[in-house]
Amino acid sequence: MSQIIDTTLLIIGGGPGGYVAAIRAGQLGIPTVLVEGQALGGTCLNIGCIPSKALIHVAEQFHQTARFAGQSPLGISVDSPRLDIDQSVAWKDGIVDRLTTGVAALLKKHGVKVIHGWAKILDGKQVEVDGQRIRCEHLLLATGSHSVELPMLPLGGPIISSTEALAPKALPKHLVVVGGGYIGLELGIAYRKLGAQVSVVEARERILPTYDSELTAPVAESLKKLGIALHLGHSVEGYENGCLLASDGQGGQLRLEADRVLVAVGRRPRTKGFNLECLDLKLNGAAIAIDERCQTSMRNVWAIGDVAGEPMLAHRAMAQGEMVAEIIAGKTRRFEPAAIAAVCFTDPEVVVAGKTPEQASQQGLDCIVAQFPFAANGRAMSLESKSGFVRVVARRDNHLIVGWQAVGVAVSELSTAFAQSLEMGARLEDVAGTIHAHPTLGEAVQEAALRALGHALHI
Repeated sequence: MSQIIDTTLLIIGGGPGGYVAAIRAGQLGIPTVLVEGQALGGTCLNIGCIPSKALIHVAEQFHQTARFAGQSPLGISVDSPRLDIDQSVAWKDGIVDRLTTGVAALLKKHGVKVIHGWAKILDGKQVEVDGQRIRCEHLLLATGSHSVELPMLPLGGPIISSTEALAPKALPKHLVVVGGGYIGLELGIAYRKLGAQVSVVEARERILPTYDSELTAPVAESLKKLGIALHLGHSVEGYENGCLLASDGQGGQLRLEADRVLVAVGRRPRTKGFNLECLDLKLNGAAIAIDERCQTSMRNVWAIGDVAGEPMLAHRAMAQGEMVAEIIAGKTRRFEPAAIAAVCFTDPEVVVAGKTPEQASQQGLDCIVAQFPFAANGRAMSLESKSGFVRVVARRDNHLIVGWQAVGVAVSELSTAFAQSLEMGARLEDVAGTIHAHPTLGEAVQEAALRALGHALHI
């Protein structure tokens, strides 16, 4: 007979959403079991957000060192740099290990029972894991997402996903990236800075198609400067004899020799492999449908993070996980954020929070749109990065800020200020009247607000 474990909350998935939900539940005294089939931390900590940013950092450091091997305007010179990719990957893995070990320690500290294995749902109250039966009052689905595969480019050998790209055993001579979204461009730029030749093939007519063209223009210029070849408006047809084949839809054929092809065309909610079908939950496209409390169509069955659809962001999953734990503990909560900032860690970085000018217009809002260029920001100049800008979108009638966007060096660090101003219902006068430290990139935030009010100080 199977061992039976009884608990109040059972969480399937130990990624950012699942482990945060478990920690908060433990803090609130809710008996909790978390089931994870792979490593704690999920995609984000193991094969996503964290390792990709670590690899991006390695690439940037190598790129800058290579600059100093020649003539540098900073007056720095070094001998010809060498890259030990094995050591770089080991350093990246060390960061991942420290974070996942930290997650395990936090779960233990708060009394969460972790079971390593693959869950099979029996019904809304029971799950089986390696011969153990777990009975629960509340079932929380936090199974995340997986990379979308293309039938004409089956993974294996030279065809890789982002998972393999984050742990290279050697650098390819020519990497072709299929997909011009944030994952493909982040990794493509990193590989180019590490010394590989890189080409990007995108079916649509521009890179980062979910962002507006004004925001992506500095990224496109950076790609050109780095020597990354863009093949836009091309659909991939296959890979044969060491070449990627693509078509422009008008009879034009593209043939690119490549010893490695990275497929980065998006992610899909992970709803297969754990017998979710037995619950007959209502779906929203490929994702599990949820309400404003993250409850599914079945009572006491909850879903958070990527499995519940867009936006597929770790910080969204974390916030949802914390909320669900509090609801189960009896608190009144709803998931209705004013904004969830999205960050693209390209070179330069891109941040979007709240409504863009186009979205505001589509919703019938009469808005003021103003931007401040980093070319007029002292800190950006000292970082050798003058491209990009901060943009604010605010209602014309009452100056309520409804959106922020930015593109430039290290603008990911401005995302918190953007989201906070939107959550607090800030108006242009609130930001313009706040003293911003000098010299910082954040001054561009204040200057954008000042410009919207008609009296920018430094432009």
